[in-house]
Amino acid sequence: MSSKSRPGRVEFPVLLLAAGASRRMGRAKALLPLPGGGTLLERALAQARQLSPEVRVVAGARYPLIRFRCRRQPARWLFCERWPEGLSASLQAGLDSLGPNTRGVFVLVLDQPLLEFRALAAMARLARAEPRQPLAADYGGRPGVPAYLPRELWPAIRGLTGDRGAGQLLAEAGATRLPLAGVRDDVDTPADWSRVCARLSR
Repeated sequence: MSSKSRPGRVEFPVLLLAAGASRRMGRAKALLPLPGGGTLLERALAQARQLSPEVRVVAGARYPLIRFRCRRQPARWLFCERWPEGLSASLQAGLDSLGPNTRGVFVLVLDQPLLEFRALAAMARLARAEPRQPLAADYGGRPGVPAYLPRELWPAIRGLTGDRGAGQLLAEAGATRLPLAGVRDDVDTPADWSRVCARLSR
């Protein structure tokens, strides 16, 4: 894939995971229209840019359709050939795209449109202040996405299989858990989408 990346921008990039088939939704989640304009993917890109200007979208199902219909482009698109294997494959494809100057990476998913921009910007500042300390959203005592994965965790992430993210690894590494509003308002089904759209329309 072509890249607009510059070496000085990749110390703390973002991997935006958007490779899933959206089976429970029945259509491409990335292209769902938002109240007021734009799509779910375009909002996720705007959220990701609160963390870093270097945003890489890991795509799989319905690629390259989502790329061609996206009006707001990332620094780089990454196609994960192993996307049917699940979340671990997307994470590993993202890590494989990063060079030796990367100190840590933020991980964001496509379907949390109610995450607040200010909270994400605060997370970015914390990671840059302590780049070896993992960070993660707090899901009632367990860590999850959005997350910051320092380079020291990457070898363990490369060993993941199936539809597993880095949650357990973050817990074992003593990740700092951050209370981020909107983490539980993910969009998996048409009912989820209706509820989130109603919130966004207020």
